Amino acid sequence: MKKLLNVAVLVAFFVTSAFTANKNSTIYAENDIVDLAVQTDFLSTLVAAVQAGELVDVLKGDGPFTVFAPTNEAFAKLPAGTVETLLKPENKEQLIAVLTYHVVPGKVYSKDLKNGMKAKTAQGSDITITLKDGKAMVNNATVTAADIEASNGVVHVIDTVILPSM
Repeated sequence: MKKLLNVAVLVAFFVTSAFTANKNSTIYAENDIVDLAVQTDFLSTLVAAVQAGELVDVLKGDGPFTVFAPTNEAFAKLPAGTVETLLKPENKEQLIAVLTYHVVPGKVYSKDLKNGMKAKTAQGSDITITLKDGKAMVNNATVTAADIEASNGVVHVIDTVILPSM
């Protein structure tokens, strides 16, 4: 039992340390945005959505991109059945709109954020950045881990799925 606990603690440490702000971010820069997400269990719903939306090749492209990556828990906050509905082939356009609303062309680091700033997403609509009490918010989502460097951009993990007006 003690050995199992030690293994669990080590796994938790490595998973959480992979997505914390790190001044030596070049460690992760060899992986593109998709590779980083695939290697991270708490982003598996996002990975499934990107695959269903056929956006893998786009997000593996040169970029650069800034991705606000919702966690599995963020997707779980959506009304029951929402994720399943979005993943259906007949809803692909809607899924793509939601996913591309989480992507901003270029690299935007936390140091670049200003309170009240707007950024145009790949979907075409703006998101609004709010800075309060040392936390960054993207619309109604809180950034929980920032400035994760990828070979083709930067990832910020968020706790809520942000939705464009549809």
